Amino acid sequence: MTATPTALADPSHNQIPATGAGPWPDLLSAATGECLDALLTGTDQNWSSPAGDLEWTCRQTLDHLALGLVGYAGLLIARPTDRYITLFASLDPQAPVHTCLEGIRIAASLLTSTVRDTTAEARAWHPWGHSDAAGFAAMGVTELAVHTYDITRALGLSWTPPEGLSAAVLTRLFPDAPSGHGPSDTLLWCTGRIRLPGLPRREDWQWDGTVR
Repeated sequence: MTATPTALADPSHNQIPATGAGPWPDLLSAATGECLDALLTGTDQNWSSPAGDLEWTCRQTLDHLALGLVGYAGLLIARPTDRYITLFASLDPQAPVHTCLEGIRIAASLLTSTVRDTTAEARAWHPWGHSDAAGFAAMGVTELAVHTYDITRALGLSWTPPEGLSAAVLTRLFPDAPSGHGPSDTLLWCTGRIRLPGLPRREDWQWDGTVR
């Protein structure tokens, strides 16, 4: 059983600390479980089709996800001030999808452990704002959530990011997110996936990982 995201993240946004790991290792573990559970139901589908509106296929999107999750862990470990790290993760292109998902679980576990072990004062470079352990964990949750959404759309599966996880991510990475909408829909709007009532779909977007 995976942890219940709504029990780990307060949608009122009042219990997510600005620095340190806080509840983020548990949130990241919950996101990993939720997303992989959803993706595992579609392993017999066509993963060579485009993932949502991305230019990548579903398989290529998994590669991007593995790269990002390991990359965030690497940034927290190396803590560069002006560049990305020199380690790049990839999945075996010949492996079946279900074992590629095993690779995503490994990558997410590496990030979770790194977040848990990183001191509150540690900072590392990111092009969208130098960040701390909580920030990189939130980036990992965002990557998992939005790309699972992309892939499940392509596979004909019904899935949206859990509300509690989305609320936590909005607090940490999207301080200017619009109010008056559910956290899941708001996260998908912030990342350019959907429209919201009165708000057109975003063509360009980025999060703000700086520590506030």
